Amino acid sequence: MLVFFSLLVVGYAVFKISTYEQIDSEVHLESKNDYLRALSQLELSAQMPNIVFVLYDDMGYGDLGFTGSAAISTPNIDRLAKNGLQITNFYSPSPVCTPSRFGFLTGRFAERGHLSHVVFPKGSVMSNYTKFRGANVRIPAHEITLPEVLKAVGYATGMVGKWHLGDISPSQPNDLGFDEFFGSLYSNDMEPFALYRNREIAVESPVNQELLSALYEKTANEFVSAHRQTPFFLYLAHSFPHEPLHVEDERLGRSPAGLYGDVVEELDEDIGSLIDALRTAGVLDNTLIIISSDNGPWYLGDPGAVRGRKGDTFEGGMRVPFIAHWPRRIAPGQIVDGLSMGTDIFPTVLDLLGLPSPTDRLIDGKSILKMLTDGEPSPHDYLYYYSGKLLAIRDKDFKYVPRRGIHYGMATIPIGVAMPKGPYLFDMRSSGRESYDIKAYRPDVLSRFLRLYQATQKSLEGNREGWLQ
Repeated sequence: MLVFFSLLVVGYAVFKISTYEQIDSEVHLESKNDYLRALSQLELSAQMPNIVFVLYDDMGYGDLGFTGSAAISTPNIDRLAKNGLQITNFYSPSPVCTPSRFGFLTGRFAERGHLSHVVFPKGSVMSNYTKFRGANVRIPAHEITLPEVLKAVGYATGMVGKWHLGDISPSQPNDLGFDEFFGSLYSNDMEPFALYRNREIAVESPVNQELLSALYEKTANEFVSAHRQTPFFLYLAHSFPHEPLHVEDERLGRSPAGLYGDVVEELDEDIGSLIDALRTAGVLDNTLIIISSDNGPWYLGDPGAVRGRKGDTFEGGMRVPFIAHWPRRIAPGQIVDGLSMGTDIFPTVLDLLGLPSPTDRLIDGKSILKMLTDGEPSPHDYLYYYSGKLLAIRDKDFKYVPRRGIHYGMATIPIGVAMPKGPYLFDMRSSGRESYDIKAYRPDVLSRFLRLYQATQKSLEGNREGWLQ
């Protein structure tokens, strides 16, 4: 009987996986195409800025000189921060990479696209498990991405680095707005780890990761040089400092922060090279450069003076560095603490170019353009921390965490557990470390957040995809 039952379970799993198909919405795919066609008919200013978006993988808030690191030297990034604008309360859309990248590129939380989990290479055990669960294995093709918008209005679009939103069409980089792609489809700890140029393998697996950052740097600089005569969008999504960590032998031992510091210092040198390429091309003054990270640090790295790391919605998992540098429009030397999130990038670019938003879907982010260029306050009254479900809400003063599992484990025991704790109310003004629960002293604030949490949950359950029509 046990053998029969086991065979039945295995057969059911094989059937589920072999018959799996992710279905995109034909209605919203058509609406998306109509929107992009309408954008292509618009006449924009001849002075459209170039846009360079540099996204690091698992870099902590405290890993850079301008955010307080004494162990890691980052003079090039620090110079950009000094000559541009820093946001001290900027958050990734998720505490892990796939849903975070979804949010950065679409302006929507990954829960809208049923992609709040990490995706894995096709054919892998974890990818098959995702199919068995009936979850998405790629970003839905009906989502509208930032490169698609920019391509529609005449930008040359290029991506260098880590994609991690699916490895099959219609959800590869070249399917979703990038004219040119060079990089990896997954994290550097996943196999097979190969590098692609557009749809073809350019560097076979296993890639020598000691040369990875240099390859990305060279390709990014070549893209800038090739497209200096036309507006361009470059998405440079580094694979590091995600583990495993690698640098060339001659760089080893340079940083007091060990191999992690060596890796970050190489990334900083790459930024210096990119700035030189922009200057040589004569386009630096009219290029908006944005630098951030997809989430907080993993096993190594510095989250700053806050609680938590990658994978959690405590501050250390989602508060990340943010720099905006644009000599033509952004005054240097600004440090602002207004609330903002990676989902704001998409609507900010729309605002910058005077483009309409899609009318068939909710955009979760808000434009922070005037916050960057005119010193206006944040457009957000609240920020929402999602990781599969809503796990926290904050305003400028307080943060509410509903009752949920808080992970606990002992160093000598390989398996931890999630202990049900909360709800918590933290005063972010007196202690941003989320160390002290004050709900007993501020029942009025707790009640306000509870009502908002319940209303937001109800709204998400009623229209998870965020369709407006």
